[in-house]
Order: sequence, then structure tokens, then C-alpha cells
Amino acid sequence: MQTPEQLPAQSGERTYITAVRVDSPVIAMTFDDGPSAVLTPRLLDILKQRNIKATFFVLGQLVQEHPEIVARAIAEGHEVANHSWDHKALNKLGEGGLQHELADTSAEITKATGKPVTLMRPPYGATNPRLNRAIEKEYGMKVILWSVDPFDWKRPGPQVVSQRILAGAKPGAIILSHDIHPGTIEAMPTTLDALQAKGYKFVTVSELLALESKTPAPVSSETPAPAAQKSSKSKKKAA
Repeated sequence: MQTPEQLPAQSGERTYITAVRVDSPVIAMTFDDGPSAVLTPRLLDILKQRNIKATFFVLGQLVQEHPEIVARAIAEGHEVANHSWDHKALNKLGEGGLQHELADTSAEITKATGKPVTLMRPPYGATNPRLNRAIEKEYGMKVILWSVDPFDWKRPGPQVVSQRILAGAKPGAIILSHDIHPGTIEAMPTTLDALQAKGYKFVTVSELLALESKTPAPVSSETPAPAAQKSSKSKKKAA
């Protein structure tokens, strides 16, 4: 499997995004693998209390089960994006499989929210430039990875999740978390309050992209590590 750190550097053409060069202290919080019937509403409550907007990369099969949750997320100003139908590694699928994983998921999101889907995140970060270009050209979505990964799927505990996010946060960062793990939700109030105390403002990924500075960014050696492959069934149990 080709992972994000193995993707060749793009010269002139960027086929995926891990962070954005910005001129102000803004960051994007992103949450994968939901919606969880129990945990995502709790997270939405936490975000609403702080007037923080986030981006949710959701699974089509779970949107089909809980459309009211993604509808609430949109109503409260968040962004909902595509994370495939059931968390398969997209770089191992043929065109028919991609059609189901991507198009069907976007259709389910639009059905629940009334909004088009313009962003997607490949499960496990498993992708390559050819696939990224196809996703944008054929399915109309930019590929979004991440610059900060607290490895919350390993369940290290709320304090560790919070420490890792705070240590990695920089202006323009795209922060990865998962709203299917109780420890992640437990970590959020302290984490978000600490980020706000540092002066960070929260935007959706699309808003972050719109703020991108025209000044060329230096090439960074920091690249996201892929999440360990777990089945969507195990993830649903964890939620």
C-alpha cells in the first residue's frame, strides 16, 4: 500500500492536501469514521458550546443509518465530507468499487444535508497521485489528508490525545481525530479550550483552503502517517 509519506512530491501540481499556508492562526479540526449515534452528538454539543466549526469525514453506510446527525452538523455550520462507504482502502479497488465507495457516499450525504460534497479523505490515507486526480476529476472532490495525527484510534487516553494535538498544532494545520472513540470525545473540551487560549481560530477545511496564502510554502519533511487498517465493523463496535 502506498502511504502518504511515500507519495512523490508534487512540482506545480498538488494532488492532495495535508496543511495550508496561511497568514493567521487558523486551524481545521477534522473527525473521521462517524457519525456515531452516541458520540457524534456529544461532540457536536462540545463544539456548539464553544462556537467552533469542524469538518466531519463520514462513512456512507453510517450516514444512511443516522442522517439526522449529519443534518444537524450542517445546520450548526460544520462541513460534512466523504470518507468512503465502509472504510475500504480505495487504492485496492477497481472502478466499480470506487463508484460505490465515493459516489454512493456523496449521494447519501447530499440526501441527508442538501449540500454537495467537495472534499474526501481516503481511508487509512491509502492513495496515490493517479487516484487523487481521478477523485477530483471524476467525482468532484479534493483529497484531504492531515498534518497532525494524535493516533487516537490506538486509544492512548484523553490526556495523551490532547497533548499530541497541542504539540502538533500550527497555523494552517489539518488535525485528524475520530469521533467514534470515547477517549477522543473526552479529550476535546480541554484540547479545544487550550487551542483557543493559544489564540487559534477554528475553520472548516474548505474555509481553510480559501484562506491559503499565495506565498509559496517551503517543502516540509513532515508527512502524515497512515492509520492502522481496521475493519469498519470493529470501528462501529468501538463507537
